[in-house]
Amino acid sequence: MRIRTLSFDFGENWKNYAEKSLNEEQFEQSKKHFKELFDQIHIKDRSFLDIGFGQGLALVHAYNMGAKTIGIDINPTCTEVLNFTFQRFNGAPCPFPAITGSVLEPEVVAQLNRTYQNFDIVHSWGVLHHTGNMYKSIKIAAGLVNNSGFLVLAIYNRHWSSGFWKAVKKIYVSVPAVVQKLMIYLFCAIIFVAKFLVTFKNPLNKKRGMSFYYDVIDWVGGYPYEYASVNEIKEAVEKYGFKLLKVNKPTTPTGCNEFVFRKTELIS
Repeated sequence: MRIRTLSFDFGENWKNYAEKSLNEEQFEQSKKHFKELFDQIHIKDRSFLDIGFGQGLALVHAYNMGAKTIGIDINPTCTEVLNFTFQRFNGAPCPFPAITGSVLEPEVVAQLNRTYQNFDIVHSWGVLHHTGNMYKSIKIAAGLVNNSGFLVLAIYNRHWSSGFWKAVKKIYVSVPAVVQKLMIYLFCAIIFVAKFLVTFKNPLNKKRGMSFYYDVIDWVGGYPYEYASVNEIKEAVEKYGFKLLKVNKPTTPTGCNEFVFRKTELIS
């Protein structure tokens, strides 16, 4: 049964980003970030699952580096966006499968296991905290990793303001489109100033090939929303037989911590 929840339309936002904002410079920037994140992992000829692939950039980069790629995303629009992104930057139709569904759906997990019987690399950047059940999603993602394989996650950092942002996001997905638009204009100004005061850098200069405007929409609207400290995620994943190899902390306190784990033992 499809899991339904009050939620933000990530697919529509990714579609607008890919069609209206994504360019060659951003593509190269995202590739650089992807390679830096995976600097300890050999990707070529390994099976690579992207949970919540969004605009498809991680899948495109993994495929171009020689991985055997597959993606899942709960939003069907994201498959359209993946095909658009792949065609635009690779000049050919997307050759690998993309499944529409949630990692919380047993039938989707069973379909994935029939494809590869677990994966060398499972990647989920900024996604599992939006499923409505973050820790169950982490457990399922961890269970899809081969022994000696890798789990690469990005999860929102716990901060004193996290409860406030959760309320903002819930309000956003509950109000009419005209109010949502006003909220985005308001928070574009607030977030621009806040990021500048924290980093002393131009907030318009984004990493990972992203766009400030569409990131604000993603941030303000991104509900369901959960968060965790570095130690909370470390403990949650390591109990499934993983060892933490690397943590990249965000430049802003409510951003995503990036984690690279390696599976070191089988847990029954």
